[in-house]
Amino acid sequence: MEFLLILLAIVIICGFVATPAMRRRRAGQDALRGAGAAVDPAGAHGFLPPERLDERLPGPDPELLAAVAEARRTQDWKPAAELLSRTPAGSELRWHRVLTLAGAAARELMESPGTGGLWLRHWRVVAPKDAGGAAVQAQFLLLRALHDPSSQDYRMILEEAREVCAEASLLAPGDPVPAIIELGIARGLGVSEAEFQSRWETVLARAPQHMGAHLVALRYWSASWHGSQEQADAFAQRAAAGAAPGSLLPALPLFAVFDHLPDVNLVRTLFQSVVIREAVEAAQFAVNHAPADHPELPQVRHLLAWFLVNAGRYGEALEHFRAVDGHVGALPWTCTPEPVTAYTLCRAQAVAGWERTRA
Repeated sequence: MEFLLILLAIVIICGFVATPAMRRRRAGQDALRGAGAAVDPAGAHGFLPPERLDERLPGPDPELLAAVAEARRTQDWKPAAELLSRTPAGSELRWHRVLTLAGAAARELMESPGTGGLWLRHWRVVAPKDAGGAAVQAQFLLLRALHDPSSQDYRMILEEAREVCAEASLLAPGDPVPAIIELGIARGLGVSEAEFQSRWETVLARAPQHMGAHLVALRYWSASWHGSQEQADAFAQRAAAGAAPGSLLPALPLFAVFDHLPDVNLVRTLFQSVVIREAVEAAQFAVNHAPADHPELPQVRHLLAWFLVNAGRYGEALEHFRAVDGHVGALPWTCTPEPVTAYTLCRAQAVAGWERTRA
């Protein structure tokens, strides 16, 4: 499936690939099948049909997709390099674009071992001092390692990624992107809490309100990696408490909740609990006050829609579905084998539930 590794890149970086989590998502999908058969929301409510949904990104970025398509079609790295050169350093957008370009190169290598993703190698050879190319290569190496943690080359690839990451930092002093990539490398290497905290403080000094960076750091503290539910919750709550006006950080506790949902049949009473209700309300607040073009805003909306449907708050969920409809490359859909199916089934349940309340 085209761009599958881009989706896997997002999932791997955020850390939601554990088997219990996959079982939770499948259980949620099973609960939605009746609603999916009962209603077609694409017509009566103006939603796009499944065949028109885009799995590549959480929200629109036509310039990025054009650069990825050109690299894939012609192996020309220059459009990607030019795009990154005019993407502001320190912005969430630059992080998203580096992550997506790395995922695209990794996908090509998976499809054609030895020859896939040559455009990235050409980029690094022809323009070795290009900070964007170094960042993309470092992220590419991290994805290669995390794609097969059981490989005997796992640590060697991560160490290579660390070297390239250090090079990227030297080429772009102050840019948080290499430091964010280093967080993923450190998590993969299983560094101590003290070392990880030191690296996290470097990121904070460069981009204290960076939502993407916080999502990466959250994974280290989660139970699925090197922490616990209590540590992840504490990290998320501290970040939310220190959020600046317009920041999406108040939504971080919702991601911590998502990562630690119990591996049991999920019932509505769970989603109506105080902890989840407060996390949802905080995320709603963040969405309502964030800039409309914030790159992480679609991701938060997707997750909110899922939680709201499970809580039976269908009308509110529909507002978020309307805002993101057309793009499904986001959590929680990317935790399932078929993101479009998961998305459309949940959207269908929102429509069906909303219509029942109006009947």
